[in-house]
Amino acid sequence: MNLRMSIFYSGALIAGAFGNLIAAGILEGLAGVRGLSAWRWLYILEGSITVVAGIVVCIFLPDFPQTWRALTPEMQHVANRRLALEAAEADTDEEGVSSQLKGLKLCIADPKVWIFAFIYMGLTGAQGFGYYFPTLTRTLGYSHYISLLLVAPPHIFITIWSYVHGIVSDRFTTRYWFCLYPAVISIIGFVVFMTTDIFGPKYMTFFFMMFLMNINGTLFSWIAGVVSRPPAKRAAAYALINSLGNSVSIWTPYTYLDKESPYFFTGIGICVGLIASAAALMTLLRFILIRENNRLARLENEDVQLTQKELAKLEKSARVEGVSLSAARALQKGFRYTI
Repeated sequence: MNLRMSIFYSGALIAGAFGNLIAAGILEGLAGVRGLSAWRWLYILEGSITVVAGIVVCIFLPDFPQTWRALTPEMQHVANRRLALEAAEADTDEEGVSSQLKGLKLCIADPKVWIFAFIYMGLTGAQGFGYYFPTLTRTLGYSHYISLLLVAPPHIFITIWSYVHGIVSDRFTTRYWFCLYPAVISIIGFVVFMTTDIFGPKYMTFFFMMFLMNINGTLFSWIAGVVSRPPAKRAAAYALINSLGNSVSIWTPYTYLDKESPYFFTGIGICVGLIASAAALMTLLRFILIRENNRLARLENEDVQLTQKELAKLEKSARVEGVSLSAARALQKGFRYTI
């Protein structure tokens, strides 16, 4: 899952690398062609590619195994069975609007979803430096054209690293540590950026900063392992986390003040604070999930006498999901939160 999410999010990294190379070429060669300025050509060319790709994906990307016509009934059954075994429950929704409303209710009532949302808000806010990457590289003292070219190597490096990162995370089936170490490395990069003017170390900080981008794929694969059922709840959780997380982009661009160039103490300092806050919430979530997994182990063992607190929590779960107490306890079998 982490590798697949890393491949998905690497699209933005590849765009950051080659988008700036394309921008440099357009600024150099298409300015004034057919009476259009360079930035207009940039919007036309890159925008056209995005629109065409979006239409193709919308038409051909399947939602679920049972809706993918390219699969035979036997293949659909195998895929659905695999999903059911992973989640310890059939990965299907009830029919009708009530199912979607129920999924939204389950999403809003789950504290873990809100923790993920605030983690993503911190990460997205800090990743706002990406919008200013050409401005940051220009602090190295080169022209605008060269600054655009200098953006590419860090993006290419972190794209390759993200694939290795995803493979290793999946191999060890763990998410927390693979969210934490990129946060620590990126904080080091931001701090060094504010304290040096030497070309080598300062350019190296851009590679360190980019480690922050590795967390996106790992975080969303972590969400899939924690908010795994039912699909309506999972969909609502992704929507809530994405919308709240990206809302931070409304104000973070205003923190990079021209008068603070070339160090941008306010903008970079806020990035450090947001990353540290996200790391603290990741650690809190880890302890919560460890406790929840211990509770699930007790619920799974039918010979264990549940405490009043555990019984009350199980009754609440049964009531929210609309099942009997015994059915709610049975749902815990085989399922553990990914940590």
